[in-house]
Amino acid sequence: MKICLVIPTRNNLKYTKWSYNSIRKNQGDHQVNICYGLDACTDGTREWVQNIKQSDPYVYSIENTGQERVGLTVMYNRIVNELVMTDVAMLFHADMYLCPGALDEVEKLMYDTNSSARNLKRIVSLTRIEPALHPEGAEKIVKEYGMEPENFNEEYLLKFVEGKRSENLPETNGVFAPWAFWTDEFKEIGGHDLLFAPSSKEDSDIFNRFKLNGTEFLQTWKGFVYHLTCRGSRFNPNITTLGQNSAEWLQQNERSHRNFIRKWGTPVLHDRYLHPIVPPKYNIEIILTNGSYELLRLLEPHCVRTYCVDLPQAVIDLYQEREQPNTSFNLEDRLQFGSTHKKIALSVKVDGKYFTQEDYQNLCNLPLILSEQNNDEPLSRGQFALGNIRVEVISTDSIPHEIIANNAKE
Repeated sequence: MKICLVIPTRNNLKYTKWSYNSIRKNQGDHQVNICYGLDACTDGTREWVQNIKQSDPYVYSIENTGQERVGLTVMYNRIVNELVMTDVAMLFHADMYLCPGALDEVEKLMYDTNSSARNLKRIVSLTRIEPALHPEGAEKIVKEYGMEPENFNEEYLLKFVEGKRSENLPETNGVFAPWAFWTDEFKEIGGHDLLFAPSSKEDSDIFNRFKLNGTEFLQTWKGFVYHLTCRGSRFNPNITTLGQNSAEWLQQNERSHRNFIRKWGTPVLHDRYLHPIVPPKYNIEIILTNGSYELLRLLEPHCVRTYCVDLPQAVIDLYQEREQPNTSFNLEDRLQFGSTHKKIALSVKVDGKYFTQEDYQNLCNLPLILSEQNNDEPLSRGQFALGNIRVEVISTDSIPHEIIANNAKE
């Protein structure tokens, strides 16, 4: 199999070296192109990659030469569009160790072993083994074989992997990095959406779009990587200490979380294996009384329009001024002052005097609640209460989801 590993790296020299060595050691009989995206690197990574390219003809690179990083969202798109020449590619991280036999499992699932034909619209994820820096999950194995390349216990990891492969566990339907895909399908849906640049939630967004495009997700439990986790931004040792979220990541994660809700109508939803759940998106307006700046900020991403009945115009203007730089959605269209309005599909009345955390959770889950009701029987027009919020159903039509990303800002 010919495959390209797509690896952005940002001041991750020691991890990039460690990862590169694992790929060349454990790639088997596959032709593996390694395509690096050097994102404003100042730690010697650029020079190291240039040197490697002199002796390894299957290493390629592009570079962001600016002083500020552009992030995974942009670099993944650039690498796929500018460097990838293989039918199959895999989004990989610079802090991942490729285990023996992993690419064999990718080949078995991406191609029909009897005819060597490609299995159309399929993504294959390897299983991550990682230390306990994040909560446990059904989609990964939490087991520590070192927190840094210098104390990595390769011998014990490989023995563990050999044992897990012999268990011959069936595939599940999760999807997460590292994930292999057909290059032409990635391009077909427009790659990552730059709404989420530089990073965070860009993976959840593209998985939703792949699912809407008919893609099948398979996770193999016979192919593994050891993942040190989040050394690019969240736990990058150049800007924070291990296990402590960097301020950079916290700010960007909040922006991306809010933009994800604006785009999809809900926070990120998935099952226990991280298979995406994509409920319908409804044309929701919120009618807010007894509001405040803080409540407006909490509610605005959840609807296409917010009517601020008694909130001063100056407060609305201040919110728009502060929030507009964080999103490509036009907030002027999403914010209205006063009580006179033309009702749209779903009206949600919120009284700030009585609004609780439970009410907010109901609001987050409203598209799921409506879609479940619609599955049981046609959703009828009328009014109903969810805690302290009042919902009026005027139309049961949902908004078509966009599969193709808008990359106009790239």
